[in-house]
Amino acid sequence: MSCLIVQSDKTLLLEIDHELAPECRRSIAPFAELERAPEHVHTYRVTPLALWNARAAGHDAEQVVDALIRFSKFPVPHSLLVDIAETMDRYGRLKLVGDPVHGLVLESSDRAVLEEVVRAKKLKGMLGERLGEDSVAVHPSERGNLKQALLKIGWPAEDLAGYVDGEAHEIGLADGDWELRGYQREAAESFHAGGSGVVVLPCGAGKTIVGAAAMAMTGATTLILVTNTVSVHQWKSELLKRTSLTEDEIGEYSGTKKEIRPVTIATYQVMAARRKGVYTHLELFDAKDWGLVVYDEVHLLPAPIFRMTADLQARRRLGLTATLVREDGREGDVFSLIGPKRYDAPWKDMENQGWIAPADCVEVRVDLTESERMAYATAEPEDKYRFCASSETKTTVVQQIVERHPQEQVLVIGSYIDQLDELGERLGAPVVKGETRNKERERLFDAFRAGELRTLVVSKVANFSIDLPEAGVAVQVSGSFGSRQEEAQRLGRVLRPKSDGRTARFYAVVARDTLDQDYAAHRQRFLAEQGYAYRIADAGDLLAGEEI
Repeated sequence: MSCLIVQSDKTLLLEIDHELAPECRRSIAPFAELERAPEHVHTYRVTPLALWNARAAGHDAEQVVDALIRFSKFPVPHSLLVDIAETMDRYGRLKLVGDPVHGLVLESSDRAVLEEVVRAKKLKGMLGERLGEDSVAVHPSERGNLKQALLKIGWPAEDLAGYVDGEAHEIGLADGDWELRGYQREAAESFHAGGSGVVVLPCGAGKTIVGAAAMAMTGATTLILVTNTVSVHQWKSELLKRTSLTEDEIGEYSGTKKEIRPVTIATYQVMAARRKGVYTHLELFDAKDWGLVVYDEVHLLPAPIFRMTADLQARRRLGLTATLVREDGREGDVFSLIGPKRYDAPWKDMENQGWIAPADCVEVRVDLTESERMAYATAEPEDKYRFCASSETKTTVVQQIVERHPQEQVLVIGSYIDQLDELGERLGAPVVKGETRNKERERLFDAFRAGELRTLVVSKVANFSIDLPEAGVAVQVSGSFGSRQEEAQRLGRVLRPKSDGRTARFYAVVARDTLDQDYAAHRQRFLAEQGYAYRIADAGDLLAGEEI
């Protein structure tokens, strides 16, 4: 008996306790998105964007249909199979190609589709003269905007227009006591073959090294965009260690330095900064003839960088991320402007191969006191989540969890600074937050890596691109509402493989019967899709000294 129910509304119901469930999950993951993940049946939905990503990654309709038929308990609705085939067939019917005379041309073997597109109001001003029945000129400056607009009207274009080589700059991978892992090489090669796109790897799987390998394959000047200054320094350190690049070849473009070198690492914050409504650092995109632009944590790409990227379509673009989930629904813009998903490694596959640590995820549910419950009930709607997420009762529970792991290095992660300051005081641990100077952040991170600090309290500044491989336990006390990507990133803080092979622990402390619990369920969806299951534990049992 199979484990999947395929429904005509494009939902897939997966019975997760079935022995075939892991194999089925891997088979449907390239073309279906997880919507709900309760205990026994997970609901996936087949979306056009997921199908187009699958098509761009080399999957065809026959493979998708075969997976559905193979795992389905009941006959798959014929209408759904037809719809899948027709949706996937839409990708690539329009092609953007280079032309020696006109520069950039949109062509199609389906004249009716081209006619529809030419007449679309949303594309007005992006297209030039009609060159024939099968082609129309495109203003080169509109390459990115056109791809965005075509995706929105349901005709995603395959971009075959090629890329400028950029200024050549030889970059080699350094010899030493390391080598490129098989999946890292495969990811870099998949990107290089496609020219632009996104590589999705779990936290701790070495996305920076994939970036370095892609740089070596491209052999050109490179602009790297990262989330913060600490990430700038980590990228620089890794590149110096893993490649032939020297200090003089790597520049930092941040709030404190404005160095432009053959490889330049800049922060999103600086690039998106405005003065009197003007983006003052746009010239960095034109400062060199970049052959490659790398977007670290591409799922966080701010709107201004999207707009700037629309003008960079002639340059190779590599997006790196642990999850393509965006709470603002702009996954389509990543697809259009950075490129399709070129490589995606399931987290559990990486775990089974020993590249990331196994993890035990526990949701610890806390009962608010009567006074806290009453205060929560009477709070204004906009204040309810903050109140329950940062309740005093949680602080005692966090203390108990930390005390249960005396031999481990523990990260306590939250979103509300006053809550974190109190936790830091109670735990006798330093707090890293937005106002912490970069030098002090790096000093504390270094002390944690060296084992001089056992516990570190961190705000959202540690969500991304912070390499703390020694962390074995993470305690999440509050978050950004129902953010799935934040949950994944926070679990990622403890997934670096441990030398003794021990299991990482991830605790989410949640206030029962509140918005906190509702948001927690939403936050866990991406990790559920990756095969992680949260155990539910009662804080009362924890406080009573029982095992959880």
